[in-house]
Amino acid sequence: MNGIVFAVVLVSVVGLIGAVVLVLAAKFMAVYEDPRVAQCSECLPGANCGGCGYAGCSDYARAVVEGAPVNKCAVGGPACAAKLAEIMGVEAGDSVAKAAVVACTGAKNGICEVKFDYQGIKSCAAAAALAGGPSACAFGCVGLGDCVAACNFDAIHVVDGVATVDRSKCVGCGACVQACPKKIIMLGDAPQKPVVQCSNHEMGKFVMKECKNGCISCGLCVKNCPEQAITLDNFLAKIDYAKCTGCGTCIEKCPKKVIHWQKDA
Repeated sequence: MNGIVFAVVLVSVVGLIGAVVLVLAAKFMAVYEDPRVAQCSECLPGANCGGCGYAGCSDYARAVVEGAPVNKCAVGGPACAAKLAEIMGVEAGDSVAKAAVVACTGAKNGICEVKFDYQGIKSCAAAAALAGGPSACAFGCVGLGDCVAACNFDAIHVVDGVATVDRSKCVGCGACVQACPKKIIMLGDAPQKPVVQCSNHEMGKFVMKECKNGCISCGLCVKNCPEQAITLDNFLAKIDYAKCTGCGTCIEKCPKKVIHWQKDA
């Protein structure tokens, strides 16, 4: 009986000592966290999409308290930026709505030639590793849906072999941009301006053999742009949005119809 009592007392004493140690450790080894971090976290949508450039909403909340801009949350938009600005006592700044744009239309309706029949893993990255992918255009959309898997908002799908964005759902988080092995998805922030929906940097004569809908570097968009906002960058039309006024001349003049309004891309 004495052994049982001794064991109970011993366990109680050890438990008490452990509790005291834990209390002291919690007090003297505690890491202070600014209460504004929790307040900012509550204002964020919790999507953890990474579109702000940080690992997740909690990481961005800490960054805001440390001085990061309050208007980087694409999902939360202006309303979220306003709440964060109120907590931090700063100006919200401009929150420009962004949406993904796929710079390729070649796979649609079979207008892009095919090099081989891919039967491997259903992954754009895996297919692209094989001679650039099954498409004759080494710069085009592979169409196996890595971007679809990366999107948390059901805003992008593969339609007729090419990634297509549902702008009503897209929040501009950029997850699809990071997932695309060809890097042909971009974030557009000016839906009233045109975008070149082609990524092929080959000479026009080679593009025409590969795709019926690619930029052939004819230069008509360059010659006719009243603001001189378009140049040919390695055989591909490139728009300088700092100069572009959205007049739409390039869309009208493009013989291959690869320049579209961003809202329609």
